[in-house]
Amino acid sequence: MHKHFKIYKPYGYLSQFVNNGQKQHRKKLLGELGDFPEGIMSVGRLDEKSEGLLLLTTNGKTSDLINSSKVEKEYYAQVDGDIDEAAVLKLSEGVEIGLHGKKYITKPCNVFKLQTAPDLPERWKKLRNERHGPTSWVSITLTEGKFRQVRKMTSAVGFPTLRLVRVRVGTIHLANLQPGDSLEVLDIESVLDLS
Repeated sequence: MHKHFKIYKPYGYLSQFVNNGQKQHRKKLLGELGDFPEGIMSVGRLDEKSEGLLLLTTNGKTSDLINSSKVEKEYYAQVDGDIDEAAVLKLSEGVEIGLHGKKYITKPCNVFKLQTAPDLPERWKKLRNERHGPTSWVSITLTEGKFRQVRKMTSAVGFPTLRLVRVRVGTIHLANLQPGDSLEVLDIESVLDLS
């Protein structure tokens, strides 16, 4: 029987269980965060500097389905500067980003400015503080997941991402997990409403 988990991937960890090369030899891996079953894999990825909700499964078909464009992924991005409505509108309509040396227009998505900073655990590696200028938070919900897409999108509208946290995949939320915590998800297909 397949096993599924949700985990709060901390800042500084790779979204994988095995080192794939010399450069990754000293990197922190997900396997250090718990005793997971053999054959477990991350569903999608969060880059080393991103944090938040990551799903884990022993079922490759489930992984493929969740990674498809049928499932929404919501991110909270803390950006450099006080993001304005014009930038939010551009983000929601789709912006041009670079992808593997080519130009790519992102699909329309749901974006809004958060009026207050989200209640997230403090990051162990401190961000710059307010004396370096204002920051603001936006929610960005995508159905695609290109390489470093959210970071590239916010930069394209003039508000580079300082901190990026995935808070939702489908109907599964980060909820009250702390960095490094994991929780088994018993019926991932029905929770994601994919049946």
